[in-house]
Amino acid sequence: MRTPQKGKRSRRHVYWLGPKEVKVEIVDANTVRFQHDLLQQIIHTARCRSSLIPLLVLDVPAYYVGLLYYDNKLVETVQPGLYAFWKDTVDVKMVNVDLRERIVDITGQDVMTADKVTLRMNASFGYQVVDAKKMAETVEDVQQALYRETQLALRNVVGRRELEQFLSDKNEIAAEAEQMLATRADSFGVKVLSFGVRDVILPGEMKELLNKVTEAKKAAEANLIVRREETAAMRSQANTAKLLENNPTLMRLRELEVLEKIVESGKLQVIVGEKGLTDRVVNLL
Repeated sequence: MRTPQKGKRSRRHVYWLGPKEVKVEIVDANTVRFQHDLLQQIIHTARCRSSLIPLLVLDVPAYYVGLLYYDNKLVETVQPGLYAFWKDTVDVKMVNVDLRERIVDITGQDVMTADKVTLRMNASFGYQVVDAKKMAETVEDVQQALYRETQLALRNVVGRRELEQFLSDKNEIAAEAEQMLATRADSFGVKVLSFGVRDVILPGEMKELLNKVTEAKKAAEANLIVRREETAAMRSQANTAKLLENNPTLMRLRELEVLEKIVESGKLQVIVGEKGLTDRVVNLL
């Protein structure tokens, strides 16, 4: 760099110290996808100078898988990362598919039982995509398809049972519906991770009727228990009377126990009606 002389106007001059190394690499632009060991740096340059480098850059985020289409034809599935394609070759499109679990709520489903009782049910299921390519080739909207299959499964398993059977076998019904849904989901390239019936809502009049039936059943059960206890008590008394009848000594001991309780209470009221029973009581006292 020159140093300006005294009295003259200051100016600066810059000179190359050495030659700049330039590397030229020829790549085939006829292929659709551009692959290179320095792809990240090239993509960065392409984004900064998009007018200079004719590359289309597409991104597949984490937890996703990319469905790569050429001219609306599915070519392959790609893992998370950055991908570059030459422009003006074919129409390139990337559809990202989430591989994480999703939960779907199914609310307000009116389902009729075998005995013509309409129930309103709320259910939910969780699913995960395990084969994105199979899903794309089989069904257009996988979540909508699974929603519809769940509706059909609930109508199938509930419609073959009467109300009383349904109420007593809700867990079995949920397991059967889940199995039906899982079979269909597998054909979509999807795995069902969970399924459950959250709520079952009965019509108002049916709810009152069931409450009355339940109340009657409980009353009948309580009455049966009372009768059983009374029968057991009478049977015990009959056995005791038979034992006392055959053993006078035990009868006498029983009489003394009764007299002991009477003496402790200090009050005796005797009402007799059988002939000769009065004399026996007096003699006992």
